[in-house]
Amino acid sequence: MSKLYLLRHAKAGWALPGVRDFDRPLDASGIADAEAIGAAMRSRNYVPDLTLCSNAKRARQTLEGLAGQTDTGRVLFFDTLYSEDAAGYLGIIRDNGGVGSLLVIGHNPMTEDLAMAVSGDGEEAARGIMNHGFPTSGLAVVRFPGSLAHAEQGSGYLEAFLTPADL
Repeated sequence: MSKLYLLRHAKAGWALPGVRDFDRPLDASGIADAEAIGAAMRSRNYVPDLTLCSNAKRARQTLEGLAGQTDTGRVLFFDTLYSEDAAGYLGIIRDNGGVGSLLVIGHNPMTEDLAMAVSGDGEEAARGIMNHGFPTSGLAVVRFPGSLAHAEQGSGYLEAFLTPADL
């Protein structure tokens, strides 16, 4: 059995003139939300063996907020997590799926699309919350029967969906 944690980066401020979208930083509420999700992960024993993080500034800062509250395992950064679609995310997960648990810190709509695609079944309340959108700092916890290297659409079970508003 393996677990996939899909986390949408925390809330970022609007891009200022001359600042690329890739370089947008978290705002104050985003920093607080990243820390809150990190604390919630620690209290629920959601500890990844490996974290795959977008290289975008807001994703890296989300990781920093988590890491101040819980263990994030070994960390790898990918520019492609900024631009890939959900199928690309799944490919990156499979390529790095030889671990028991994996955290992906990425962007929407890719994170939401992937969570919906791989969750063939799930806990009713978690599915209900996720069906209303995937907010910033939203965390989907998806359990798979085998290795993440073989994760496929519909093969996961949505175990939980956490948002800062629910903590």
